[in-house]
Amino acid sequence: MRFTHHIFMCINQRPKGDPRGCCANNGSEQLQKFFKQEVERLGLKGTVRANKAGCLDHCSFGPTVVIYPEGIWYWVGSEKDVTEIMERYILKGEIVDRLLIPD
Repeated sequence: MRFTHHIFMCINQRPKGDPRGCCANNGSEQLQKFFKQEVERLGLKGTVRANKAGCLDHCSFGPTVVIYPEGIWYWVGSEKDVTEIMERYILKGEIVDRLLIPD
C-alpha cells in the first residue's frame, strides 16, 4: 500500500528547561493522536499516515510536523491547527502559511 502523505510528528522528550525546546513537553504526543483521529474522521485511512517521530531538530518552534512527500514543515500548537492542516493542506493542497516553520 502506498500513502499519498506521511505526517511525522516529533514526540521527542528532553528535560524541562532544555534550551533547544521539547515538542513532547508542549503536547506533541496528544497532537499526534489527534492527527490520527483526523485521518479517520476525514476518511483518509489507507491513503494518509500519521506517524510518531523522534527529534526533527526544530523543537524551538514548538511541536513540529513534517509532511512528505513534499517536505512541508509546520509547527502545531493546538487541535485546531491539526484540523486546519488536514482540511487545507492534506485535502486541498493549500499551504497553511501561518504554521510554516521558517527556513
